Amino acid sequence: MQITAAVVPERSAPFALEKLELCEPRPDEVIVRVVASGMCQTDLHGRDGYFGSPYPAVYGHEGAGIVHAVGSAVHLLAPGDHVVMSFPWCGTCANCQERKYCYCMHGRRLKMHGKRADGSTLMSRNGAAVYSAFFQQSSFGTYALTQERYAVKVRSDAPLEALGPLACSGQTGAGAVLNALQPQPGDSLAIFGVGAVGLSALMAARIAGCDPIVAIDVHAHRLALARELGATHTIDHTSREKVVDEVRASVPGGVRHAIDTSAQPKVFREAIEALMPGGTCVLLGSAPPGTDVAIEMPFLQQGRTVRGVVQGESLPQEFIPRLVDLIIAGKFPIQKMITFYDFADINRAAAESASGVAIKPVLRIG
Repeated sequence: MQITAAVVPERSAPFALEKLELCEPRPDEVIVRVVASGMCQTDLHGRDGYFGSPYPAVYGHEGAGIVHAVGSAVHLLAPGDHVVMSFPWCGTCANCQERKYCYCMHGRRLKMHGKRADGSTLMSRNGAAVYSAFFQQSSFGTYALTQERYAVKVRSDAPLEALGPLACSGQTGAGAVLNALQPQPGDSLAIFGVGAVGLSALMAARIAGCDPIVAIDVHAHRLALARELGATHTIDHTSREKVVDEVRASVPGGVRHAIDTSAQPKVFREAIEALMPGGTCVLLGSAPPGTDVAIEMPFLQQGRTVRGVVQGESLPQEFIPRLVDLIIAGKFPIQKMITFYDFADINRAAAESASGVAIKPVLRIG
């Protein structure tokens, strides 16, 4: 079928809306009419060659839409169902066998290589392959093809155009708190970087009863929204050299939990150094290969834990509907961080995302 998609012809080139051909679904696949798609830094990293994926390419991995067609072996979804398309996993590796899908041993290839697992492509232009299957969806198009198991059915009374970010930034931030850290009421938390991932973590921390919650960022409008969403303390990181001292002034002794979304070595080290003895720091930000950080070994010996978390350690079929219920209940007001853009304005959305003007850009596609 013919679709319109945002194509990146070469590394770091602008997105260009083009007519492409999307293949028919295999037995276990579905075609989704994309209503809206969030734009994540990972999409921009893909555009800019961080992952070594081939060009021309179609990105997008926070798609929300309505099932248009289903393969012959699809039983859990039907045309007309509202879905959020989430991350892929192989289903057979050691981690998948333990339902640790976010740590699938083949996950990076499935996400980044622009092809199905068997090497076939989904989209073409004049008979030539266009590499899509980004996160096995490539949602920067009017229609997307994905496997049934990656498409999460959501309630039809939810605001579908606002749900796409749950596929990545929403479940990454919220899951880091609710699934990975699992704080107790009254536990302290510092969040370094309150973009879409950090604010999702903040909203989850408020649900969990964390107190105090310290938000650190370089953008005043993000810090203002963090206060609105439940931060008890905010710190403007701009030109500050003693951020750790400021965190410890707000939370004497250091915080029980810290999250870094920046993936900047200096900031990540600050997040670690803000911990109390026995505390845990989680890295959520995505850094280019070869990025190192130095940590003082005696500091870690006091029971501190430093770990990475992918996709919020979420089981999407369970966790995304839970987040949707929280949105409906007014406890996870994701709309407050969203800026909507027409599909034709995708390059403006990308620029305003990169500059920090837009916290969570969402493209209205169809």
